[in-house]
Amino acid sequence: MIKYNNYKPSEIDWIGNIPFNWVTKRTKDVIKSFVGGGTPSTDKIEYWDGLIPWVSAKDMKFDRISETIDYVTELGIKESSSKLIKSNSILFVARSGILKHTFPVAINIVPVAINQDLKAIEPNKLVSVDFLACSFKGLSSKILMQCQKVGATVDSIEIQEFLNFQIALPPLSEQTAIAQYLDTKTQAIDKKINLLTQKAETYKELRKSIINDAVCKGLDKGVKLKESGIEWIGKIPKHWEVKRVKDCFNLFTGNSISDKGLFERKENSIDYVSTKDIDFETGKITYDNGVYIPIEDKGFKLAKANSILICIEGANAGKKIGFTEKDICFVNKLCAIKSKSKNNIDKYLFYYTQSLLFEKQFFSILNGLIGGVSLNSIKYFDIVSPTKEEQTSIASYLDEKTQKIDAIVSNIGKQVDTLKELRKTLINDVVTGKIKVTA
Repeated sequence: MIKYNNYKPSEIDWIGNIPFNWVTKRTKDVIKSFVGGGTPSTDKIEYWDGLIPWVSAKDMKFDRISETIDYVTELGIKESSSKLIKSNSILFVARSGILKHTFPVAINIVPVAINQDLKAIEPNKLVSVDFLACSFKGLSSKILMQCQKVGATVDSIEIQEFLNFQIALPPLSEQTAIAQYLDTKTQAIDKKINLLTQKAETYKELRKSIINDAVCKGLDKGVKLKESGIEWIGKIPKHWEVKRVKDCFNLFTGNSISDKGLFERKENSIDYVSTKDIDFETGKITYDNGVYIPIEDKGFKLAKANSILICIEGANAGKKIGFTEKDICFVNKLCAIKSKSKNNIDKYLFYYTQSLLFEKQFFSILNGLIGGVSLNSIKYFDIVSPTKEEQTSIASYLDEKTQKIDAIVSNIGKQVDTLKELRKTLINDVVTGKIKVTA
């Protein structure tokens, strides 16, 4: 990487030295306008389904605006105390739960309206819009460190801190060259990230397919089939049975904790598992999360080792499913399922809950404002029941297959993370003058 010939102190600790002909400026020194957004009343049909894209935090993907599905009218913008944001403005998320991890920034190529969680900046003549956007992207971790306000529910950006945030500024002609260079380089990295992401998704779909085939039809491809008698199940191996969950398994929910500070002592305790501790893709459980239930406290329900944990309430209902490797206590949003007899293999049911046969039953009755399925409903779900020997064989087969696929997906994820870090470092080094861009 080429460096500049001469540097000077920026007098800003985290920027360090900058090229001799660069200066430092506050954000408010390089912008012409700074505006927020609003949400038109959803009760007024005349405010919606117009021609103006309406962008919210969910539409800010990585460093671009996704294809928004919401559109508003000019009247809707006016009545929500919002403004029409000119094209080639810089949009950023100023309030959202995602600010714990990232600081989404994007340039709108067409006029848009924004909701109250976003802010829009129009640069002045000192800076190009592309370079300023690149600076915010490259310095996102510093912006979060200096300007982030941690809230009880969502985090936000302290606007005054943000307006006083310092950036390194080269001459205008050099800004254009830097923005073009980073556009080319980041597009190449993004292409690799997208290809790897697609590859990972293919493996995830393969994982689902393998599980579904094994628990629906078994491992013997030549076995004779019969009608199950249930339309959504269809045909099953001739010697298999259809049973209800409650006929084979016990089900119960856990206990909530109002003050986790009372349960931080690890000695002589049992791990406490919440929904966030279950991996979305693999079902692996993180046990040592800082919350522990004293062994002598008998007020908490216990899920034995080799129990299935299913989230039955909230956004992850039916999506987060784990399998315990030891005895644990758990949150009330999770349902524990454990076999009643040695004739039913818990690991087989764990994989069955990830099949289309289970999903169809669960999501067909998922309801309520926060989304939920009652314990009593799950008790009456149908399950296909092979022999004990077949359940054991299917579980062992799926253990081997899924572990291999999970390892591949995990490796792809590490490659993606490396590329994202490379992308961020590249932008940071270029916009702070650590690397010189040449024509």
